[in-house]
Amino acid sequence: MIDTARLDATFHALSDPTRRAILARLAAEGDVTVMDLAEPFAMSQPAISKHLKVLEKAGLVSRGRDAQRRPVHLEAQPLAEATGWLIEYRQYWQAQFGRLDDLLAELQRLETTAGKN
Repeated sequence: MIDTARLDATFHALSDPTRRAILARLAAEGDVTVMDLAEPFAMSQPAISKHLKVLEKAGLVSRGRDAQRRPVHLEAQPLAEATGWLIEYRQYWQAQFGRLDDLLAELQRLETTAGKN
């Protein structure tokens, strides 16, 4: 059973390009500090921290402690749950396209038959 509140928080978090970029960076580079995460963006560290709070609320990131550093860690489970939810719709669309393929094949067969008369 899908936790709808968590799914809502995940899609809300993913609705912002900065937050998606943060997740992509964490996926590519592993754990990164907030200061390092803020570097490529034209925004302040507090602004990045606000984005991180949204990502934390969705369970998409967590913050650890490594001596003086507080690295941000990607938590992929909410992404897997969102993907599972989307896959259900993929199956729906595959069934719809299958029906359309059948209809087009039938129309083509009728045209071929009519052309032979």
